Amino acid sequence: MVVLVRIGLLGASLVIWEIGARGLNPLLYVPPSTVGPALVSVVTLESFPRLPDHLWLTIKEILIAYGLAVAIGLGLGFSLGLWKTLGKVYGPILSALYAVPSVVWYPSLMLFFGLDATSKIAFGFLLGFFPIVLTVLAGIKQVDRHLIAVAQSMGARPVALFVKVMIPAMASTLVSGLRAGLALTVVGVIVGEVLGSRAGLGFLLNHAYGLLQTPEYVALVVVAAVIVLAVDSLAALFERRAKRWSE
Repeated sequence: MVVLVRIGLLGASLVIWEIGARGLNPLLYVPPSTVGPALVSVVTLESFPRLPDHLWLTIKEILIAYGLAVAIGLGLGFSLGLWKTLGKVYGPILSALYAVPSVVWYPSLMLFFGLDATSKIAFGFLLGFFPIVLTVLAGIKQVDRHLIAVAQSMGARPVALFVKVMIPAMASTLVSGLRAGLALTVVGVIVGEVLGSRAGLGFLLNHAYGLLQTPEYVALVVVAAVIVLAVDSLAALFERRAKRWSE
């Protein structure tokens, strides 16, 4: 039933889009009947022959940025959560920095790292890092302190304490934070490429938009949406498994 409702809403949206776009400027508003052929042209590499290279660059940037966000976010979150004094000092600072609109950091990153992939990785890392580290801090507060005390009394080292005690106890919360961090990392990389880049999916989006290749631009948006939905679906699968494991 839910699937049928979704299909109905999608079909109604496409019909409204088709009817509305036909009476507007074709350079700025394109109906779905025009986007379809443009999407075929994009997928078959007719419009953008180097599309695979651009996509692979974007995927590499996402993987590197997310890997850094996870590694540093988990490490810093664990350190601030386990040592309460550090957490009280730096926790509010991280929360305050997270509240700042992330896009204001990008000009500085672009000036520092240039237009190459490094600035996109840095921006993706910045967006993905904060939800991960703050989720770890929130998850550690949920862990029963008696479990930590018992593990420490039995000689558990910090790494073993984190892996064998704290992660299982806060698995559900942690995976939700990792999923949010992944989504924001993808957004950060693509937005960084749109704002200033020489290659990547965001660069192609900006290029098509600047040349008023509106059908190809919308087709590339569809490609970007498919990538984001695929990544989020994979993350949702891991989240469901983690929740079942922690129950």
